[in-house]
Amino acid sequence: MKVWHRFLALTAVCSGLAVASQGSNLAASKPPPIVSHSVLTAALKQVVAQDNAGFHLHMWATVVDRDGVVQTVAFSGGDRGDQWPGSRVISAQKANTANAFSLPGLALSTANLYSAVQPGGSLYGLQHSNPVNTSVAYAGSPSAYGTAKDPMVGGKIGGVNIFGGGLPLYNAQGKLVGAVGVSGDTSATDHIVAWRLRHALQLDYVPGGVSPTGDDNIIHDITTDAAGHEKSAGGFGHPSIDARQREIAAALPTTAPIRRRP
Repeated sequence: MKVWHRFLALTAVCSGLAVASQGSNLAASKPPPIVSHSVLTAALKQVVAQDNAGFHLHMWATVVDRDGVVQTVAFSGGDRGDQWPGSRVISAQKANTANAFSLPGLALSTANLYSAVQPGGSLYGLQHSNPVNTSVAYAGSPSAYGTAKDPMVGGKIGGVNIFGGGLPLYNAQGKLVGAVGVSGDTSATDHIVAWRLRHALQLDYVPGGVSPTGDDNIIHDITTDAAGHEKSAGGFGHPSIDARQREIAAALPTTAPIRRRP
């Protein structure tokens, strides 16, 4: 019996070493995140400090990869309570949406989807697809939210959000690598912050889009008729709360121009 017990013990040790070795190899082969937590946090803080119109509030930002897996979650304030708590998951939804409905040759921001998903719009019903994975959204301790160990990291968040703040990410080779989502202010301001954040991260080699400038910028072409019905001239419009938001957004292709591949 002693010999048999020694054999079982040796087998368990060898098995444990094999599993540990396999885990080590998997960890070594795992690619780094598209944007590290420290880089995303620093860039977000820098952008939020600018005049982005809206309420001038702190923001959450989430990056997902091309498979919709959460890579990084960050916030701009001094503590997680300095931002709207509900905006953490919304930022992830926006990232998932921009990634899920953009292509290597066509970038669609979440702002571009607002009018298209309204009743009678070309994408009506899209907002009800791909629900949020609540087990990922609300997992873990809130004390880790927005840190490098945010419980959403590594999970597929899902969700579709159809107002400003989500943008696809294209690297210097023109490859669509994922998306960033920003939330915490009015939706038009969220878009402005997301655009400036993507520019700061140098992941804005956008191939083309539906806006008049051929990119995925927010489009302010919505008018309201006498009955109070909204209408977007081009079908991809988004509302704003004031002229300052429209002014800053319209200037984005000049003040933070997308990068074009040679």
